[in-house]
Amino acid sequence: MIVATLSADDDGTIASSLRPEAERSLPRTETTIAQTKGKTILKVTASDVSAMRAALNSYLAFIRVTEDIGKLTR
Repeated sequence: MIVATLSADDDGTIASSLRPEAERSLPRTETTIAQTKGKTILKVTASDVSAMRAALNSYLAFIRVTEDIGKLTR
């Protein structure tokens, strides 16, 4: 089992955009999202390295798109 935890300063935008994806079932992974004290914490647990890589690539892409949209709308 492999666990990765990412933490980002966030006003809730990243957390709310990732929540639907985290609730979706991905093969060989489990994801939780928490928000505390202005930070979003994404915890990904995977059964193997390939599953972890795929999940992290997906979540990092979602975060990047959310941040890019935020920059455009400011």
